[in-house]
Amino acid sequence: MHSAVTSPFASTTVTTTSTSSNSTTRSNTNSLVIHGLPPASPSFQLPFKLTDVDLLRRDCHVHGEWVSSRSNKRFAVLDPGTGRVWATCPDSTRDDVHSIIKSSFSTFQNFSRTTPARERARLLTSWHHLILASRQDLATILVHETGKPLNEALAEVDYGAGLVLWFAGEAEHLDPAPPLPSPAPSPTTSPASSPTPGDSAAPALPTPGTGAFLRTRGAVLKQPIGVVLALVPWSFPLALTLRKSAAALAAGCTVIVKPSSETPISALALACLANRAGFPAGVLNVLTTSLGNTPAVSEALCMHPLIKSVTFTGSARVGKRVAASCTRNLKRLSLDIGGNCPFIVFNDADLEQTAKDLAALKWRHAGQACVAPNRCYVDRRVYESFSNLLIAEAAKLKLGHGMARGTTLGPLTTIRGLYKAEALCKDAMDKGAVKLLGTGRRELGDGYFMAPTVLGGMTDEMLMCREEVFAPILGLYVFDTEDEVVSRANDTPVGLAGYVFTKNHERLWRMFERLEAVVLGMNTVSLVTDTPIPAGSNGNGYTPAQSLALDEFLSTKAAAMPPS
Repeated sequence: MHSAVTSPFASTTVTTTSTSSNSTTRSNTNSLVIHGLPPASPSFQLPFKLTDVDLLRRDCHVHGEWVSSRSNKRFAVLDPGTGRVWATCPDSTRDDVHSIIKSSFSTFQNFSRTTPARERARLLTSWHHLILASRQDLATILVHETGKPLNEALAEVDYGAGLVLWFAGEAEHLDPAPPLPSPAPSPTTSPASSPTPGDSAAPALPTPGTGAFLRTRGAVLKQPIGVVLALVPWSFPLALTLRKSAAALAAGCTVIVKPSSETPISALALACLANRAGFPAGVLNVLTTSLGNTPAVSEALCMHPLIKSVTFTGSARVGKRVAASCTRNLKRLSLDIGGNCPFIVFNDADLEQTAKDLAALKWRHAGQACVAPNRCYVDRRVYESFSNLLIAEAAKLKLGHGMARGTTLGPLTTIRGLYKAEALCKDAMDKGAVKLLGTGRRELGDGYFMAPTVLGGMTDEMLMCREEVFAPILGLYVFDTEDEVVSRANDTPVGLAGYVFTKNHERLWRMFERLEAVVLGMNTVSLVTDTPIPAGSNGNGYTPAQSLALDEFLSTKAAAMPPS
């Protein structure tokens, strides 16, 4: 059978040949599933060298062992900078779910009872040190999975390692608290214990502060909730795997990581390092699967009664499906489902610095970050001058493979993302947008490259305004008043982040109050502060603040007891 994946501009058509609905080539032992690409030889050369070759794992990690799927089928992992296959991983199905959950659950029964908080903190600290010791190798793997430039990959490793250390510190705070005294008993008689008028036989109930309630004391105990499922996207696979896993492990849970089909190797490398850190077998399991099998495998995991908590980061569309699966068993769930972030430039902003900040933020990881601005609203009075400054900054970006010296803008991670970006640009231009920079089309040659693209003359009816872009394209919108831009910025079903640039501090505080977003950058694009990021809102899901992240994986119980 032949299938085609076609660019919206009809400039690129890729034909695949297969014997089933998935594109496949056959080796002597396994079936290789390659989605949306020409048939590739099962034998391929590794495009990089690692200092620690043992980190390069290509099989699922289950109970401390490296295993294939029951079907022995495998799927391809590609380098977005070349479009070539460089690894394969097991294409797990529903048939593989039971064994990995059994491992995690049986391990939890022992790990949660016999590993005190201080020991978990020690294990996490050891993991942190091993991650930093392998930062160059881990970053190299990230570049070849995601396409991001090496310096961005190194920054992701450092950030993720920092999260592990932070949660190691949080684990130290989980020792059981002493019993708490109950509130002082009331000296009054409970109304329920008084006879009801006309009913002398009404039963007398104990009154607080007397009898069985005398000096009753209470205690609160927090315990690990059980097996945690971490559904991790491809945008920041290492950092998000560590953020979800380290929090759950600090709480005393066991974890199943299901990485994206684009980025499984980094998760497997982290599992390898967790083994070395001394975590018992079954504490951190990793299950890989292809894009085609992801919906069925994720649903089976989410609906399994032994999975007690699910943490998901990804698109709103998939997040809703995950929520529906978890709701059937009233499972604890945290969602972080992206956003459609506005970037607002008022006429009194420092235009030159704002343009530099916007360019650095927007084109990080080729625009594939959930906090990247989708919509840039510029005061009409400074629109022309600001757009010229922004174009000058964007033109400085160097497009290339993430491992190439000097690269500041890598490829998109997936061919699907590239075609969507082309479709969004085409829709905008068909509706009157003008290209100020770039082509909005795939670059010639190998890999999933698109040059930085800036479109002017944008309107709210264009798809780029309504959808999360996740690409190196940015639309510029004109506004005239503060009320107008607030209304337009808030006109989105998902509100994760927003940015406001103005020298008027009273306006900054008004925008802080009025914009519907979880976190706002006020004259800055750095959203990392000492203040915890709050839970999601405005359709962005429900995720605890980092300071409360351990509570996500803890169950709380209370007890009342008489004095000893």
